[in-house]
Amino acid sequence: MRKNTRSNRVPSLLSSAAGLNLSWVSRLTLPCALAAAVLLAAGCSSRSLNTAPVEDRGTGQSSQVTSGYDPSIKPLPGIENAGKPGYYTVRPGDTMIRIGLETGRNWHDIARWNKLENPNLIEVGQVVRVIPPVNDASTQVVTRPVSSGSTASATRPVASDPTPSSGNGDEDVGWIWPAQGSLVAGFDEAKNKGLDISGKAGDAVMASADGKVVYAGAGLRGYGNLIILKHNNTFLTAYAHNRALLVKEDQSVKKGQKIAEMGNSDADRVKLHFEIRRQGKPVDPAKYLPAR
Repeated sequence: MRKNTRSNRVPSLLSSAAGLNLSWVSRLTLPCALAAAVLLAAGCSSRSLNTAPVEDRGTGQSSQVTSGYDPSIKPLPGIENAGKPGYYTVRPGDTMIRIGLETGRNWHDIARWNKLENPNLIEVGQVVRVIPPVNDASTQVVTRPVSSGSTASATRPVASDPTPSSGNGDEDVGWIWPAQGSLVAGFDEAKNKGLDISGKAGDAVMASADGKVVYAGAGLRGYGNLIILKHNNTFLTAYAHNRALLVKEDQSVKKGQKIAEMGNSDADRVKLHFEIRRQGKPVDPAKYLPAR
């Protein structure tokens, strides 16, 4: 009897100590359950450390993936051409108009070369072509005479550009001052990419050389009502802060023709901001304009 009493006390004392009413089977399986829970928690913790949120460019939502590649994110257009000559990587604040000005190209041509359905929708990091493709419609085949005795003609593709060009070459444009006012700010490559010329509201703004209007509008921040002329394959000019624009895109203009009225759009005073761009790079207009 004493033996049985002592053996019956053991489960009773264990239950009291734990504050639980457990059966022998429960007490035997408890260590196993605890071990399994510990292993499961360790597995979950390990998995969460190996994952990282990936931003979905299309939806703006984050998702958890277990590898560095997410097939739902499409690469930026043209990224394979990044850094190649003749290509431009879109930067923050860029528009097609600004890209055209920076590269010395007609922004309409850039949009066409890249088959952009909506030129207003470009992404930072996107890479666009800024030179015409070989099979572009603006190229043509020119037959040149060869020396006597030859049975074949030499042909080569050349760019067809309707923009006027000086007979003495692209460098000899024959510039004139675009306004009659005094100079109030000179060229500074870091701070002022052209010349600022004073005047009264409504004063004439004239084409500095023969050319073609490649942009007329107010879509470029900091320039107000702006006109961009293409003079040849080397030079563009820009005329900013106008009160009124008197020409339209694709219109040909002559040197000295009135193209705008001076104003203060997007400026702190009435003035003309005038730029000369050589292959897209701002140059000091004072080095090209005649002395006054």
